[in-house]
Amino acid sequence: MTDDPVLRASDADRDRVAAVLSEALATGRLTTVEHADRLDAAYSAKTVGELVPLTTDLPDVTATFAPVVVERQNINSTFSKIIRKGRWVASRHTALNARFGALIVDLSDAVLPGREITLEIAARFSKVIVRVPDNARVVDEGGSAFGKRNVSGGVEGDGPLIRVTGTSAFSKVIVTRGVSDWNLA
Repeated sequence: MTDDPVLRASDADRDRVAAVLSEALATGRLTTVEHADRLDAAYSAKTVGELVPLTTDLPDVTATFAPVVVERQNINSTFSKIIRKGRWVASRHTALNARFGALIVDLSDAVLPGREITLEIAARFSKVIVRVPDNARVVDEGGSAFGKRNVSGGVEGDGPLIRVTGTSAFSKVIVTRGVSDWNLA
């Protein structure tokens, strides 16, 4: 990472800071709340100067001890209902698989690692509902057969790009910014 605080931060710069924060969490230097807050700030930082204060009170981590960033995550529901909400760390590629069940995933408070997130939705005889952050840009690249697919997160915003892929059959798939159409309570 360069020392010039006004330069734009790269994804590699953000990932290096995330590695230091993850090591600090693993060794007890940060609580889970502090880790989530700092991780969120790291992945939303635009300049190198915004990254510096996130790790100034932590020891440096060498590359050999840096934890691997979770690139892929699977959330599966079979004959059940699973709700993922609140403050949690998402991955860059999340597979949402529902078979005869329901998946409700709220990304509005989640820590999103990077500027682009891919949600691969595979639903059969199920319901999948995803709430995206208010500033997210959403692109739908999936399809549906004998079901309903409503991806309305929008294309405007300065937040992360959320790419929705995959297919559904005999299912309902909703991706939206609002909560009026579903039950997160």
